[in-house]
Amino acid sequence: MKASLSKVDWKKGDGLIPAIIQDSKTGLVLMLGFMNKEALQKTLKTKKVWFYSRTRKRLWMKGETSKNILKLVDVKLDCDQDTLLIKAEPTGPTCHTGNWTCFDEEPEGQGILTELFALIESRKKKMPKDSYTTHLFSRGLKKICAKVEEESGEVIQAATQETKKRLIEESVDLLYHLFVLLVEKKIAFEEILEEVQLRRK
Repeated sequence: MKASLSKVDWKKGDGLIPAIIQDSKTGLVLMLGFMNKEALQKTLKTKKVWFYSRTRKRLWMKGETSKNILKLVDVKLDCDQDTLLIKAEPTGPTCHTGNWTCFDEEPEGQGILTELFALIESRKKKMPKDSYTTHLFSRGLKKICAKVEEESGEVIQAATQETKKRLIEESVDLLYHLFVLLVEKKIAFEEILEEVQLRRK
């Protein structure tokens, strides 16, 4: 990543370069910001994404107010050497509106599950009031396990006695509570995906 510093064309943008921020897990474009050389250096050094504010004329770290920081994963420079692609791991919604992205996009396919897992991890870390997920974590491991057991039974009941729609709904409930259990046990979503990959061989 550091090799990119020497190749960036800072002159073209009068010392600034656009930085596209991409969720390293879902592939969603989270936001667009601008960096000067110092912001890029601080990003590489701290492993947290920094920008230069064109209105406030100062450096700022994403999440310095909201606490929803962007953890640096990778930096790539485009072919014209005047735009950065920053892959990062968000610790919460990126947009100030509360949306996951500044473009109000929703993940698709596997990305939806990745985002859900990340949101549950965020709830575990911040424990916001009036959140059902917070309530689950506050009740502890035994209660979370009991909910997984309960939801498993409801999936079986839906499969054997109810409609396809009910089976889908109960399956989503089970996935959610299973994710809560995995987060409680400090298991990362990537570890689950790695095990799936192993079993495909």
